[in-house]
Amino acid sequence: MLCVDDVRFRHEGTEFHYELYVPKGSITALIGPSGGGKSTLLDLIAGFLDPTSGRITIDGQDVTSVPPALRPVTSLFQDHNLFGHFDVFTNVALGIRPNARLSASERSMVNDSLARLGIGALGSRRPYELSGGERQRAALARCLVRKRPLLLLDEPFAALGPAMRRDFLDLVDELRREEALTVVLVTHQPEDAARIADRLAVLAGGTIIAVGPRAEIMANPPAILAEYLG
Repeated sequence: MLCVDDVRFRHEGTEFHYELYVPKGSITALIGPSGGGKSTLLDLIAGFLDPTSGRITIDGQDVTSVPPALRPVTSLFQDHNLFGHFDVFTNVALGIRPNARLSASERSMVNDSLARLGIGALGSRRPYELSGGERQRAALARCLVRKRPLLLLDEPFAALGPAMRRDFLDLVDELRREEALTVVLVTHQPEDAARIADRLAVLAGGTIIAVGPRAEIMANPPAILAEYLG
């Protein structure tokens, strides 16, 4: 589904080098020490950064030079990126059209997405009127209406308490199955990866040092991951 083929990127003297294959319909967790290159990898996949060499393909399509808005990718960050001057409905509608001028069927899609995320009654509220969990549900609803097959999650639930974080991870897993999504998740929490990830990619020093089924890697972790996990 996703193939990161010999992708290199240089920033302020640091060299990043990635080789990664993510199977369709899977959840792959990126884990490792801070500064290892996890978020940089997501930014390259999403198109927010341009590689110096290499190729990125999604479902066989070369997207290396495709602008972010045209890639079959949607991203969710720890900062939910909701617009404070718009209500929740409009924030989600922006995932369909930048001007939020929707057809009747598109408005129905937004309402269905809000209801699926458990915030159907909150569409008229502004983000500042919501709890942290509700804001992340709204941001996830916006991801859902975009109908992109690849979902990138850069620690979006890190600021939530353990119980709520587990609930969100389970929700992501449910949505992955319902919407036939492929998910790449950055996390510093091994329990998050253990909860929903099929596969692990261990990153350190700007490169992927191990990748494979989660159970296999956790049973025999590379030294840097064992040190990271303590």
